[in-house]
Amino acid sequence: MTVACAPGKIILVGEHAVVYGRPAVALPVNQVRAEATVEDGEEGQGVIVVAADLDLTLSLKQLDPDRALHPLEMTVVGVLEHLGLSLEQNLTITVRSTIPIARGLGSGAAVSTAVTRAVAQHFAVELTSEGVSSLVFEVERLHHGTPSGIDNTVIAYERPVYFLRGERLETFHVGCAVTLLIGDTGTASPTKDVVGAVRQARQRDRERHEDLFDRVGAIAVEVRQAMESGDLGTVGLMMDENHRLLQEMDVSSPLLDSLVEVAKRRGALGAKLSGAGRGGSMIALVSAETRDGVQRALASAGAECVIHTEILPETGPTLCLASSAAPAKTDDWMI
Repeated sequence: MTVACAPGKIILVGEHAVVYGRPAVALPVNQVRAEATVEDGEEGQGVIVVAADLDLTLSLKQLDPDRALHPLEMTVVGVLEHLGLSLEQNLTITVRSTIPIARGLGSGAAVSTAVTRAVAQHFAVELTSEGVSSLVFEVERLHHGTPSGIDNTVIAYERPVYFLRGERLETFHVGCAVTLLIGDTGTASPTKDVVGAVRQARQRDRERHEDLFDRVGAIAVEVRQAMESGDLGTVGLMMDENHRLLQEMDVSSPLLDSLVEVAKRRGALGAKLSGAGRGGSMIALVSAETRDGVQRALASAGAECVIHTEILPETGPTLCLASSAAPAKTDDWMI
């Protein structure tokens, strides 16, 4: 038996503007994870994938060429091909995940990452983080069209990422511990609908929206610098401003706004929606002293669940990675 895991992710700042060529900052969420287990199967069974949480079982023994592959099938086919192995393997791959689906937490990329790692390790092959990221990006590309590459990079490297579409992805270090609470509204975020609405609004008033995107992009630059220097006060202020700009784009919701306001009243340094908006999740930057109070307040104010995650300082070089993503034409970067 071989077991591998992968974390979720959040967009800290930069939603929507990143689609139009401005930078964004994303972080791993290690407190929710996808797990894949690979076991040798019975002779002749082929490859069977069991998604326990979805009550879904897939057999890769006889794939229908006229049927679009499920993302889990794409993942297994891709990693076996990369390893130079055929689909004639007898394997049972079981997938479980604690990452909420359609909440902007990267559940799909996390599952693909866990499966890719587990299959490779089962055959005694250690893939680099870059190798895993590239394979998962191909699954994201085949399944979603032209994703940005944020999800697979953050999740595969499990490090903060500064992303500018069409340019290299950069991981970076934080100067002090960053503690975040993620409040799940319990409502799926309709990513394509929300992004489409922003696009239509931009077409109606391009000058206004380009200004909004410029301001969001400037926030991403400042937030990265503040995180690297350990200036959490500035990070919080920039998160607040980013949320106000997202409200101006009409992508928030009454519950998201309410959760943001509650978090601020209870002492959060900053709070904002995360992802496409109009559902999904919000995030709050908290201190050790305010964390428990903010967490209780979010639960009382209507959050279906509240996830605590922490990014810790580390040593080692910052990584600058050539982006595997083509300039995005669709907007699955937030899924």
